[in-house]
Amino acid sequence: MENKVTSEKFASVIARILDDNKAKDIVILNVENVCSLSDYFIIATGTSTPQVRGLTETVRKKIKDIFKRIPIGEETEKQNRWNLLDYGEVVVHIMHTEQREMYKIEKFWSHALILDREIWEENSKEYSAYEK
Repeated sequence: MENKVTSEKFASVIARILDDNKAKDIVILNVENVCSLSDYFIIATGTSTPQVRGLTETVRKKIKDIFKRIPIGEETEKQNRWNLLDYGEVVVHIMHTEQREMYKIEKFWSHALILDREIWEENSKEYSAYEK
């Protein structure tokens, strides 16, 4: 498979992996016009600490398998309440329900554009683990 993809497609594939693994409330924020650090933030919710840990490990493994990439930075909280995978142009936040409600990082980045679910699903359909 092609290892070079746009940052939008890369973010879309990560969102698809999270969705296929039962993450909740997946949001992709296009922050390239409001943040110099990356192009996209992905925010997803895990409903338990084992799920947050599992989602983090699954994204890391599948992105390595598909694109031969590992995160350039990673913050894995000991209690697995808020884990972060930094791929440069895409930063993935996997948060426990309580942390997501408490920190409301989407509101902090409210001036960023949201990539519609229909778009990221279309961008990533060839990477789906499931036929839809």
